[in-house]
Amino acid sequence: MVLLLQPPAVKPAGPPLGLAVLLGHLRRHGIEASAFDANLAAYRYLLQPDQLAVAAPEEQTTALKRAVKHAERSWQLLTTPAACRSFARYQSAVQHLNTALGIYRGPEGDERLTLGDYQHQGLSEFSLADLQDLAAGEAATLFRPFFREQLLPAVVARKPRLIALSVNYRHQLLPAFELAGLLRRALPGLTLVAGGGMLTSWRQELEAAVGLLAPFDHLVFGPGEDVLLQLAREGGGGQFFLEGGSSLAFEPDFSGLEPAGYLNPEPVLPVTASRGCYWQRCLFCPEAVAPTHPYRSFTPAELPDLLLRLARKWRVRHVHFTDDALPLPVLRELAARSDDLSGLAWYGFVRFEKALADDRLTGQLAAAGCRMLQLGLESGSQKVLDRLGKGTRIETASAVLRSLQRAGIASYVYVMLGVPGETEEERLATLHFLEEHAGAISFLNLAIMNLPHQSQLAADSETDDQAARGLYLTGEAEQRRRGEARRFLQQKLLASPLIRAIVNRTPPLFTSNHAFLFDPQTMK
Repeated sequence: MVLLLQPPAVKPAGPPLGLAVLLGHLRRHGIEASAFDANLAAYRYLLQPDQLAVAAPEEQTTALKRAVKHAERSWQLLTTPAACRSFARYQSAVQHLNTALGIYRGPEGDERLTLGDYQHQGLSEFSLADLQDLAAGEAATLFRPFFREQLLPAVVARKPRLIALSVNYRHQLLPAFELAGLLRRALPGLTLVAGGGMLTSWRQELEAAVGLLAPFDHLVFGPGEDVLLQLAREGGGGQFFLEGGSSLAFEPDFSGLEPAGYLNPEPVLPVTASRGCYWQRCLFCPEAVAPTHPYRSFTPAELPDLLLRLARKWRVRHVHFTDDALPLPVLRELAARSDDLSGLAWYGFVRFEKALADDRLTGQLAAAGCRMLQLGLESGSQKVLDRLGKGTRIETASAVLRSLQRAGIASYVYVMLGVPGETEEERLATLHFLEEHAGAISFLNLAIMNLPHQSQLAADSETDDQAARGLYLTGEAEQRRRGEARRFLQQKLLASPLIRAIVNRTPPLFTSNHAFLFDPQTMK
């Protein structure tokens, strides 16, 4: 039996689509397989009243006492539609859970877990030596009690012969290696595999350090469909690194990952209409310099029927498109089937395509259930956008936002400060664009650029102290650039009442995962 596992820690806001797609692929080929979300189970374990009572310090602040007292009630609220009826109650519930999680500081008191983040001050997720210590049991994370008391017994009882860990985010690396070591010691005859976007992005460093990657039998780079199928049928031979194949599955199987069990006011199905990015030219994006998947789209004409079939099977009417950017042919097909899809509500990323400035198309998308679109503006300066390779025109972005506003589709706009060589004038252009379009922007994500080592922008950005580990530049020049951008964000962008009002109505921690369930016009 093949067991697919998602390790902590990521936001427990919905089932992991990668596991569901792989599960569906394996089962369609006759492989006995199951999936388990250890991330969701870990959060439920840590937030249980009895666990909180044991972990809580003797001396507690009033806020901590209140958070522990209301933790279970807050979890329940955030899994019902009632959470969206009062933004103030919603914010309080999120804060209670986050504060309660602050109890867990790990064996050495240097760990921090929130509903969307995990940090370890004593260990680096990009240190292969630290990861090896965790795998060998010589170091531990705050997840160790959950792994030993709940997860390992459940996994052993399933008697798997192959376990595949899906690692897509940096916050999963430390717990994943610790879990892998525990699994190896508990099941010495097990075939243990790891893959996912995080490992594929970190490929160069991993290939140079195979001796520090115990206890895994194989690491998979790229799509896992063909590789897992081969491992389940024939094994992997003596090869440690395995190259993903050409098969890309799209139809997920959520057995064991039921959407109703997650921390979401409404059950939400993650679905993808495409794999990889159809643009793939943004110079700041890891997907452009080291793609984790070849680009491929699901047949647009078949997508509406897939959505309807999944919605019926899992009794869900809310959908999250996880695409890097929904392709225009897919959007047009969804718009054309508005009568069939009117009972659904969905959101996802799109590019600022000129076609989306057409009121007829955006109106049809709204009728087809489109509730919110996420758009990467990055900058209000055309010069910056051109340097980034965005392929976006400022006038097009303006027209798209206005059209979405007229159609009643919420917009979640992403802005990124700290582009190498960015001038004060260019930063002010972003400020002015956001203020000018404040009425058409529903939600905002303001961030500071992390620059991948391999980006073409990196060559001129930093030469003195490029990081020897990790995915992004971290040297002194990089820190100065990020510091300047952070000061502008705090002193100028957030000082604008118009921009501050948008930021204040963005759901804390869960951001876009929950934003599309709210009406931005009623949020205060």
